[in-house]
Amino acid sequence: MTSGPCTSVKFALWFTQLQAVVQVSKVDDSVSQLKKFQKELSSGTVSLVLLAVLGQSRQPMYGYQIAKRLEEVGEGVLAGKQSALYPVLRNLEGAGLLASEVEPSVSGPPRRYYRITKPGREVLREWVAAWNATRDSVDNVLQGGV
Repeated sequence: MTSGPCTSVKFALWFTQLQAVVQVSKVDDSVSQLKKFQKELSSGTVSLVLLAVLGQSRQPMYGYQIAKRLEEVGEGVLAGKQSALYPVLRNLEGAGLLASEVEPSVSGPPRRYYRITKPGREVLREWVAAWNATRDSVDNVLQGGV
């Protein structure tokens, strides 16, 4: 194998390209990890925010209204796939925390309207307290209070 200025230049070029590929890979991994983290946070809090939205509403709401409300108040952070809300709404209803009624719609298929129940309001208060304690604890760690 010969070595010389041409081989050294080729190696330097190859090494520079390799570094660029590694950097892009690290950025892709970082974006992927952030998306995964955001998804985990969202899935862990969706029941809480659904109860909160319905707890703050004066009228029963259907799924699309709930999703739009989450987009508005969550500044896009809480917005997700609307279809992902329905299984959670059904689970909350199955647990007695929500009640629902189906009503005909003038502009399409019937809509299922959800409202929070009295037990749902009690659970919401407990979950909000747990959320606040958890948030405060995490904030304390993140701010170096350990």
